[in-house]
Amino acid sequence: MPVLFRTLRALSCAALILAPAIGQAQDLFRLVAIDALVATDPPAALAEVDAALRDPNAVGTPPDLRVMLDLLKLRAELLEQLGDTRAAADAWSQLARTQAFSRKDLGDDPVPSYEKAAALYEVSGSVGQARGVMHAAIAAETETGREGEVLLRLYENLLRLAELSGDEETAATARAILQQMNAPSLEFSDNESGGYVPIDVFYATDRARTGSRDPADFYSGNRADRLELGIVTVTIPDTHQAGQVERPSVWKLEFSPSPSRHILLKSIEPMNADTFFGRMQREFSGAQERDLFVYIHGFNHDFEYAAQRAAQLTYDMGSSAVPVLFSWPSRNTTMGYISDTAAVRVSGRRLAVFLEDLVAESGATTVHVLAHSMGSRALTDALEIMALTRDAEIGDPPVFGQVMFAAPDVDAQLFSKMAQVFRPLSRRLTLYASSNDWALVSSRKLHGSAPRAGLGGDVLLADKSFDSVDMTALGEDMLAHNYFSNDSSALADMMTLFWTDTPPERRCGLTSRETRFGRVWEYRKGICPSNDLVGIIANARQENVQSLGEIRALVPALLPEQRRADGVMSAIDRILAGG
Repeated sequence: MPVLFRTLRALSCAALILAPAIGQAQDLFRLVAIDALVATDPPAALAEVDAALRDPNAVGTPPDLRVMLDLLKLRAELLEQLGDTRAAADAWSQLARTQAFSRKDLGDDPVPSYEKAAALYEVSGSVGQARGVMHAAIAAETETGREGEVLLRLYENLLRLAELSGDEETAATARAILQQMNAPSLEFSDNESGGYVPIDVFYATDRARTGSRDPADFYSGNRADRLELGIVTVTIPDTHQAGQVERPSVWKLEFSPSPSRHILLKSIEPMNADTFFGRMQREFSGAQERDLFVYIHGFNHDFEYAAQRAAQLTYDMGSSAVPVLFSWPSRNTTMGYISDTAAVRVSGRRLAVFLEDLVAESGATTVHVLAHSMGSRALTDALEIMALTRDAEIGDPPVFGQVMFAAPDVDAQLFSKMAQVFRPLSRRLTLYASSNDWALVSSRKLHGSAPRAGLGGDVLLADKSFDSVDMTALGEDMLAHNYFSNDSSALADMMTLFWTDTPPERRCGLTSRETRFGRVWEYRKGICPSNDLVGIIANARQENVQSLGEIRALVPALLPEQRRADGVMSAIDRILAGG
């Protein structure tokens, strides 16, 4: 499908909300306190976990399934650590059942938890219960429709447990199934109906490797001693809906990952610096525009999801820039907030070196940077180091194009002071914020009520060093914390910046508002034809269309409906008014 129409088709799809809103948010402060107890007083931590699981203020009303799963997993780990094998087996079994129940929404695989429970039941002498749990694991794996090595292993364990307990009927059935099973390897297949687009995402990470060869599980949440560079190939299906990260769901009768339906990590290739930058330079060979887009993920993200997000954002914005992911070692758990705050600051120092290398070695003419949530701490540290090292001053040639902070989990006063230092490094600094951001509200409580830079509303920062944009109107996803990538309106604003460096007074959907801190900007829904604007800008950049006359010729070809074409041209006329 030609790029001119592919982007518009993707952006014309319906709702971009990833999950329903929750009623009452859980208490991050309490969850962090539990996590801190784990290392110092495991029995007390266990008591707090049990209390939190019974308390709506901890798990939310209705319960937030992700937080509940994190608590149940921690409970199982603590019981195992404390040597209560039987109780630990029960806890792992409970976790597995909850994972199976929430699989539709969260996609967690319950099989590893069932296997853990079975092993602990066996150690405690409850072979019959171990066998029962193994049956549940087989049922959960069979539901996916896969017939690979996992199912083979489960039946082998069922056979062994049946023989141990003298259950000859079950043993005979397991033997018969094992004899008939043909267990092909679970390799990524290109021979499928439907199409997809592979996106090569360059990455730098200081995550430690897991030892797995699976691209989705290649890196852990543990910290490595140094940065590792490489390329991860991510597939975007032709059926992709803008703002979403499509994943397999057994509830949609999607029994295995498919590149024609899901955003997947197809392959991963670590490489040395010379190979990395050589490959990057070849990406720009013959290109009229040589832009890099660096994405730095936030709190509670693993490497897989961060890579999927980087590819999704790049694709939704027309694939006009080469994507680069910087992935720091987040533990990917709601209770890992404190450890994440320590890890991200170390990573900020490494990010400073990496950004300097990108500017010097990538071959790009423009480098744009977007940091989300806690990832903004790494970026603010990195930019401050770069500015001080370069002795940067206003009027110096900018090192970066657009630098954007989406819901930054950074102390508001600190952000303002640091921004004044690194403002000379970029063409424009933009702060996106929301007054409905639960994660930042919780973070504020955790930091002694000190306002966070990413909070909107009456506490939204205003500073001459950056443009502040209140995106509260878009905060409709589960934690109101991913609005920057889940709504095409935010994409439209970011793409406008990439395209023309347009000031906020000429950007689509933004209106000015005076606060006690100064002038800020507020996005209002229903004003901007965001989906159409994103498609037009994406295709204009792909075709290197720059003049207003060329845009006027392009729009009718993509939007034959006069009303839509007029709406987009009105927005573009305003955007290009000062050009």
